[in-house]
Amino acid sequence: MAAILVTREGAIATVTLSNPGKLNAIDVAMWGALAARFTELSADESLRCVIVRGEGGQFAAGADIAEFSQVRNTLEQGIRYHTDAIGQALTAISGCRHPTIAAIDGVCAGGGLEIACACDLRLAAPDALFGIPINRLGFALAPDEMAGLLQLVGKAVTLELLLEGRIFDAAEALQKGLLTRIVADVPSEALAAAERIAAGAPLAARMNKLLVARLTASPAPLEDDELRAAFTPLASDDYREGVAAFLAKRRARFAGK
Repeated sequence: MAAILVTREGAIATVTLSNPGKLNAIDVAMWGALAARFTELSADESLRCVIVRGEGGQFAAGADIAEFSQVRNTLEQGIRYHTDAIGQALTAISGCRHPTIAAIDGVCAGGGLEIACACDLRLAAPDALFGIPINRLGFALAPDEMAGLLQLVGKAVTLELLLEGRIFDAAEALQKGLLTRIVADVPSEALAAAERIAAGAPLAARMNKLLVARLTASPAPLEDDELRAAFTPLASDDYREGVAAFLAKRRARFAGK
């Protein structure tokens, strides 16, 4: 059963993405639980660090596309899905007062990569795989989600990831600036990094996070008409074809309509 699991060891919390059998694909309930859990963790002043990981040797393959026909099938649904579900979860992660570490094994794609990008540090196994293959599904990356990726890796890499939709390895992810470092044993090194953070002064760590966020340039919010325009691919035949092709495990036939 899909869930967001939280465990605690001293001043370090671990948040586990769990959706067995689906490479930890994140459904609407999981996005909501992520927002709630991170809001709670951020308010806990006894914490020093939060590790985010996936269950069963996989980080997360992205959003759960199987539920799109129920929760993300119209323009209005798409706006709510990305602003209320995904947007609030990513904001809660990136806005967490405590330092956060993404411990990445296996697949880290789509929404899974967005979660990793919302963390402060990203440690990955050499055989981890990365990408945002939404060009195969017929829709564009939501503006708030794109903003986080742009701030991390810049325009050129963001466009490469979104336009090609290619899956690539950890060495290339490191070269592109998506990763902090590649490690042989992700769980143990993530814990060691968390312990180094926890040994430091928590007030200073929180202030460093606040200052980095404040001093990082961010664009003005989109106007309402710009925001709606960003989701217009959801009304296209290509979007319906992309989702149907993904679920049927066949190549999509896009017509540009």
